[in-house]
Amino acid sequence: MITDANDIVLRTNQSFTKLTGYSVEEVVGKPSGIFQFTYHDAAFFQSMRDALAQDKTWAGEVYDIRKDGSSYLKRLAITAVSNNTNEITNYVVSFADISQLREAQEQVQLLAFYDPLTKLPNRRLLLDRQELALATSVRNKKFGAVLFIDLDNFKVLNDTKGHAVGDLMLIEVASRLRDNLRAQDTVARIGGDEFVIVLEGLGEELAQATAQARLVGEKIRNCIDQPYSLQGYEFHSTVSIGVSLFHGNNVGVEDLFKYADSAMYQSKQAGRNMLNFYDPSMQALLEARSELEIDLRQALAQQQLSLYYQMQVDSNRHIFGAEVLLRWHHPVRGLVSPLQFIALAEETGLILPIGHFVLEAACKQLKAWQENALADKILLAVNVSARQFQQADFVDQVREVLAQTGANPHLLKLELTESMVMDNITDTIAKMQILRSLGVRFAMDDFGTGYSSLSALKRLPITQLKIDQSFVRDITDDTNDIIIVKTIIGMANSLEMNVIAEGVETEAQLKLLQQCHCHAFQGYLFSKPVPLEAFEQLLSKHKLNKKFDLRLATV
Repeated sequence: MITDANDIVLRTNQSFTKLTGYSVEEVVGKPSGIFQFTYHDAAFFQSMRDALAQDKTWAGEVYDIRKDGSSYLKRLAITAVSNNTNEITNYVVSFADISQLREAQEQVQLLAFYDPLTKLPNRRLLLDRQELALATSVRNKKFGAVLFIDLDNFKVLNDTKGHAVGDLMLIEVASRLRDNLRAQDTVARIGGDEFVIVLEGLGEELAQATAQARLVGEKIRNCIDQPYSLQGYEFHSTVSIGVSLFHGNNVGVEDLFKYADSAMYQSKQAGRNMLNFYDPSMQALLEARSELEIDLRQALAQQQLSLYYQMQVDSNRHIFGAEVLLRWHHPVRGLVSPLQFIALAEETGLILPIGHFVLEAACKQLKAWQENALADKILLAVNVSARQFQQADFVDQVREVLAQTGANPHLLKLELTESMVMDNITDTIAKMQILRSLGVRFAMDDFGTGYSSLSALKRLPITQLKIDQSFVRDITDDTNDIIIVKTIIGMANSLEMNVIAEGVETEAQLKLLQQCHCHAFQGYLFSKPVPLEAFEQLLSKHKLNKKFDLRLATV
């Protein structure tokens, strides 16, 4: 568009008509201002005129309205044209519609810095906000806090109702968090069901800041605890919250988040639906756990795991079997207790390859003993974890290991915990019956510590109940334990199952168990778990009961 010095339109081109909707006849001879810059005030135009008077040019972005009333954003450039005496004679105006470009830029900004589901800041923007919060804390010398929030049992909702309903839950949680925070606070979703809140200006005293952070945290807990209506389904949820305070910039952003995460983990460990402040000792435990996990992941590949054997004997102390127990020989840590790493293996899923290693190693040993007259009838008991047993192909894995090793399945006994067996009784029975048809035997470990339905128990192809050592430990002092042991043995007799008592450590315990008609035992009284070489030496010193019948408790 070209105008004269008084802003009267002299000429336009076809692109002008296409972008604005005004024809040449509608604009030529009229002031340009009657159809431009409707969204801007007088001050805006004055600054434009000042720039043109001084620099003879102006450029910027302005909002305008087309003839049809629709608004759009354009990039505008105005150049003043002067004559030989330096008087302005014309203005040349060029512009382009940049609405789509700006929308694309805003979308890129949204994707880069915001969570697309909840529209909350993402981790990247959160880090920037936290850096600013630390800088502000330095200036005003006030405390701030990071709250790490994790929904309790969110996986249950996803698994039962699907991810679409889970997404609705996350959107509602985000809304509740926004509604319960101040404008200057930041709430972000950093992934899954994890949210982080950054609070600023909590006061100059630690006690005051702690109290305010706790107040906000409890407010968050209460608002999340209200019921949710998700596609007609009512759901209740709680949160575990970890809090880490900051004052100035003496702690880095990543460390702050790590501390708050550590405190949240402590809330989870304490039973969920709780708020905890960062405890340095807890962080030390988490770091030690992380290092242990790294080492455990390498243990299998580096052949640091091995089997120990603890003998199982009859009333005459003749060996009829053994339980294989996993041991970890670390090159630096030394012998690592199973109490330290078995639970970790369960949590991380490492129990699956480790459990397969134990099963395979036990079957290989059974095969090796087939040529040894002292050990060819030894029954080996192998513990199976819940995650291992719940695998859809667990039966196929056992069948394949037996085939590859050539082990006698009649000498393999799988030990399952009471809670594992009762968790999905239909699936459990189906798997056990298939393996039992191959000759594999089953023992129910830690019996008496969980809850077993007798109607379910009689349907299970179990050959042995293992009396938990907690009942054996105090049997000489607590008559209740004697009653429990007698009850278990009587029930096993009725169901034609064998009974073995574990944790036998004294002659007095052994005597009482025998009086209760228990005829199979395991414990330190006979032998601790020992390496293969030591166990084979024990075999040479003890008589082997090759006719021990796992079906009957009275043998």
